[in-house]
Amino acid sequence: MEGVIPVRTHIITDEDDISEVIFRYTKNIADKRDIIAVCESVVAISQGLYYKPEDIKPRPLAKLLSNFTERHGSLTNPASMEIVFRKSGFLKPTLGAVIGGLGKLIGRRGYFFRITGIQAALIDDVAGTMPPFDRYIIAGPKDPYATAKKISERTGVGTVIVDANDLGKVDIIGASKEVKEKSNFKQIEKILENNPFGNDDEGTPLVVIKGFFKK
Repeated sequence: MEGVIPVRTHIITDEDDISEVIFRYTKNIADKRDIIAVCESVVAISQGLYYKPEDIKPRPLAKLLSNFTERHGSLTNPASMEIVFRKSGFLKPTLGAVIGGLGKLIGRRGYFFRITGIQAALIDDVAGTMPPFDRYIIAGPKDPYATAKKISERTGVGTVIVDANDLGKVDIIGASKEVKEKSNFKQIEKILENNPFGNDDEGTPLVVIKGFFKK
C-alpha cells in the first residue's frame, strides 16, 4: 500500500509525551518502509510553547516592526513579534529588520527571516492551529531534529517534523537519522504539498507516508 494517511489523535497538550502519543496512534499503521510526518505546531504545543496574547507585553520595537511585516503573516501581531525577540534575542530581529527593509527597496525579500532564524518563520498567530489552541500564539518547536529522533526510536519508523500551509509551502525542520541518510527532503516535501495535515476540526496533526522506502 502506498499513499498518505492522515492520523486522527486526541487533542495533544503539554501533558502528553509526544513520542508515546505518536507510537500509540501509528503502531498499527506505520512500518519501516514508511515515514511519519508530524505537524510542527503540535510538537511545540507538547513542549508548552504556546502563549496567550494578553499575557505578552510587546516592547516598543516589536510594536514598530510588526507594522512593516506582510499583512497576511503571523508577525503583524506585536505579541508574536515580541516572542521572536524572546526566542532569537535582540540583535537578530533588529538586524534582520534593517537589512530586510533595504532588501525590499531593491526588490529582494526574505532577509528578515534569513537573518532572524527559523523561529521567526515558525510562529503561528492566534487562529493558526486547532482548537483550543487557536486562542494562543504558538512558537516554533524546540530541537525538532532531536524530537524526530526520539519519535523514530519509539516507533521504529523514520520521522520528519514539518511546517506546511495551504499555499503549498512545505519545509522539513527536523528529521530522524534514517530519513536524513536515505531520502531527499524535496521528495518528501513534494508529497506533502497539498497539506494533508488537519489542524482544525479534522484533528489529524500527523500523517503516515506509506511505502516511501521500497523493499
